[in-house]
Amino acid sequence: MTASAPTDSRPHLASPDENPSFIKGLFLGEIREEMVFPFPTLSADEKESLDAILDAFRSFAKDHIDMKKHDHDGRFPDAMREGFHALGLMGLNIPEAYGGFGASATVFNRVFGEIGATDPALAVYFGAHQSIGCKGITLFGTEEQKQQYLPRCASGELVAAFCLTEPGSGSDAQAMKCSATLSADGSEYLLNGTKIWISNAGYAGLFTVFAKVPIVVDGKPKERVTAFIVERDTPGISLGKLEEKMGIKASDTRSVIFDNVRVPVANRLGDVGQGFKIALEILNSGRLGLAAGSARGTRQIMNEAIAYARQREQFGRPIASFEMLRRKIALAAAECYAADAAWFLTAGMVDRGGVDFSLETAACKVYNSEMAYRASNEGLQIAGGMGYSKEFPFEQSVRDSRIMLIFEGTNEILRALIALMGLQQPGERLKALGKALQDPINGFGAISSYLAGRARSTLNKPDFTKVHPAFEDEAELVASQIHALARAVESALRKHGKAIIERQYVQERLANAAIDLYLSIAALSRVTSELEAVDGDVTRVANEVDCARVFIHMAYRRTRRALKALRINQDARLDTIAARAVDAVDLAPLAPTDR
Repeated sequence: MTASAPTDSRPHLASPDENPSFIKGLFLGEIREEMVFPFPTLSADEKESLDAILDAFRSFAKDHIDMKKHDHDGRFPDAMREGFHALGLMGLNIPEAYGGFGASATVFNRVFGEIGATDPALAVYFGAHQSIGCKGITLFGTEEQKQQYLPRCASGELVAAFCLTEPGSGSDAQAMKCSATLSADGSEYLLNGTKIWISNAGYAGLFTVFAKVPIVVDGKPKERVTAFIVERDTPGISLGKLEEKMGIKASDTRSVIFDNVRVPVANRLGDVGQGFKIALEILNSGRLGLAAGSARGTRQIMNEAIAYARQREQFGRPIASFEMLRRKIALAAAECYAADAAWFLTAGMVDRGGVDFSLETAACKVYNSEMAYRASNEGLQIAGGMGYSKEFPFEQSVRDSRIMLIFEGTNEILRALIALMGLQQPGERLKALGKALQDPINGFGAISSYLAGRARSTLNKPDFTKVHPAFEDEAELVASQIHALARAVESALRKHGKAIIERQYVQERLANAAIDLYLSIAALSRVTSELEAVDGDVTRVANEVDCARVFIHMAYRRTRRALKALRINQDARLDTIAARAVDAVDLAPLAPTDR
């Protein structure tokens, strides 16, 4: 995000003070401490409500949720869904004015995590309905649309689904073919096209659908992506076959086909051309839920692995006593500590409002989903051969967790998003500087602004002022890498210019550094809060302190490697090897016996 256009003709440099994104600030070498300190907390009322919701769900789950059976059958029993709806959870983040609970982002995502740890497929059902399915109506709907649909969504009478992906349009939404043509009398749209991989399709009574609307701009025909609310029983809608998936099998996933479906103009969501903005806002919500669910799922599967390792004996003692296994457990604990801190911190930003949290939710989703998948594999490895058996939960956890790296934008796409959006403001600074240097007299203000910004970011290492003294050394490590990131950003922009858009190796490394830094800062904020709550008595929060320290040092090493690889790498050689394999449609080189 950049500042608004200046009132005069002088070169303008975006002010970081006008960009509320915390991660974008990291790309400038800045630590916006007021955004991450103090660590957010729940109010007493929120805590009481959350406890009541979790107790009700756990009681219900004990008697009615059978994850293995749902996985085997590939469907939720109707009675289970009806009971789940009766808990009121389908309206958890729908405003109270429309029959929902009106939960904060923090409460909603904590419940999301609990459901995900109990049955990931049920979490997808729950999240696809609220986080993305009807979220657009909550955020962008007219009062009439909210009154018409949200109370029925809150009760579970209407299950919602989100229809964006198409056969030729996944991450590249610009390639969308689905169309919505306005009728001659202007009363309705004629919707045509196919959406695929739609979660909740078979359960849904309501779809949020994105399609291109033909319009005329300055006398030229254009197409603008627009969002629509479409009821399932509208003539012309049909469903494809149930997808046979690797995991989350009870989550009903199908294609949805729209054949001359008549959609009233009153069911358009937002204005014509607002579709991308609406989709991105909705997906931000979904990504945070996936992050919270992944963190809770990590905790759950590793707890299962710990329980197994405690009772499984080899060589006369429990395998939990062996160092290589203990390291797996310890690293998972440290990662989970930071991952929980990151999504909770981000949820606090969402609840406060007024900030751009798109990069923060993306960072949480990327890290937490990959952590959950690693934990599932490690849990299976700890259980050994038993882990490969359906008797234990590990093989299903591996299958169920894998989709989280793909949901709501693949992690590769999200890394590119983090990098390119993070580079935007430093790029604007350098661009404006170049213009100012062509006319240094009139451009003096721009030059001064750039130099001041560079002095704050790339020349002087930023400092933490709110971190607990016990973590001064760790804060210094994190600050040094924020400084290094800003320098690397400037160097990359000078080296590649506009071509940076195509340099995905560079994007990935910058994004990985920013993600690790964000999680490290979340850990610093969390542990600071915990230490302050016990007046600095480290012994009372020893586990929290150890987890934070292990994670921050681990992330520091990863960040250093990522930034160093911007200068010293094997990128050209990798491209050559890949090109040979792609051209030959065969992985090279051949084994000696095959030549």
